[in-house]
Amino acid sequence: MREYLLTLCITAAVTYLLTGPVRKFAIVAGAMPEIRARDVHREPTPRLGGIAMFFGLCAGLLVADHLTNLNEVFEKSNEPRALLSGAALIWLIGVLDDKFEIDALIKLGGQMIAAGVMVMQGLTILWLPVPLVGTVALTQWQGTLLTVALVVITINAVNFVDGLDGLAAGMVCIASAAFFMYAYRIWYSYGIEAAAPATLFAAILMGMCLGFLPHNMHPARIFMGDSGSMLIGLVLAAGAISVTGQVDPDIMRLFSGSERNAVHQMVPVYIPLLMPLTIIAIPAADLILAIVRRTWRGQSPFAADRGHLHHRLLEIGHSHSRAVLIMYFWSALIAFGALTYSVNAASMWIVLGVVILSAIGLALLLLPRFRPRTPRWAEAFVPPRYRRRRAMQAEARESGAQADRHGSAAADPGQPDAGDEDAQSPVTVGVAGANGATAIGGRGSSKVRI
Repeated sequence: MREYLLTLCITAAVTYLLTGPVRKFAIVAGAMPEIRARDVHREPTPRLGGIAMFFGLCAGLLVADHLTNLNEVFEKSNEPRALLSGAALIWLIGVLDDKFEIDALIKLGGQMIAAGVMVMQGLTILWLPVPLVGTVALTQWQGTLLTVALVVITINAVNFVDGLDGLAAGMVCIASAAFFMYAYRIWYSYGIEAAAPATLFAAILMGMCLGFLPHNMHPARIFMGDSGSMLIGLVLAAGAISVTGQVDPDIMRLFSGSERNAVHQMVPVYIPLLMPLTIIAIPAADLILAIVRRTWRGQSPFAADRGHLHHRLLEIGHSHSRAVLIMYFWSALIAFGALTYSVNAASMWIVLGVVILSAIGLALLLLPRFRPRTPRWAEAFVPPRYRRRRAMQAEARESGAQADRHGSAAADPGQPDAGDEDAQSPVTVGVAGANGATAIGGRGSSKVRI
């Protein structure tokens, strides 16, 4: 466990430290498109955050290769190299798309090629545990088609949900945490070495998302772009493929009898198929709804719109941060809820605690009058804009400034009244720099947006 945590921390640190320089590079390179009709942000924000995430992935794999226990993953399996090859290809396609906006069909072809590269190097589904049937061995073509389909669906599901600041990275991080607990138990409790690559992929994916989130929380200073969303989608799919299609469920058999009875009783406990599907449940649902909605209107399934789940949360009145938190709690509720079927009694209270807290948080956020506030003890761990004391001081200063202006206007009759529209400073409509900042400036903007 310590080596996994070390790999996670190194990945997060490298991603976090590189995101700042990558942001400046993205501004200089012009990877900062104009505001589109479907966008929810009001100022052009640089993309290419996937560059930092990719180098974080490389750093995590490099560190794991030099650790005593994790080095065996690279010696006994070719899956880490297969992941790196597919990730490099999909990352390169994403970088080109962030800069030049390449065609959707070209991106789809690139996703299929990246999945094919991983299949050629051994990262593929070999068999499937099917309830009431048993372990079904797949032919080479069946395994290849199923692997490519899972990779493409997962990549596009994560890409579709990447519409709000911090949404995709946070949801994938939550899903990866649940998936890590699932894969780690298979590897540690049963000594199944085939589950070690999936455990490593989940730890690295958590590090990539945690390192990028501080720069991507609302208001975001940088977006991950397609170079980041497709990358984390591919890593997520690689972990699901590894633990689903490489680990033989018969090795974990706890029940005697026929193979059919054993697998039938094992499925609700170890959920070898359900767990990989639940980690992308919300993105996949959003993807299916988007395809149905667009084809019903006679549009292309790849045509962008504002009908995603997070857009609908904004339309019904939720704030940006509140909509993101609602999606977070939904993800945690689904992923850890499914995980409860695969843990033992010793760790059940941890998973149940997460599920209960997620349900409570989701219920509170759906209440119209509830306003979440950061506790005083946690203010040191959040950005300044989320600290209650800073917010109260800012409100007090703003109220004092308004009182001074009204008092000055009343004392000097020659001054124009504050409510006179002609006397007010003009309101500027538009954008001001890169998300309220330049490459060397701060976040603040001197212009008022409407």
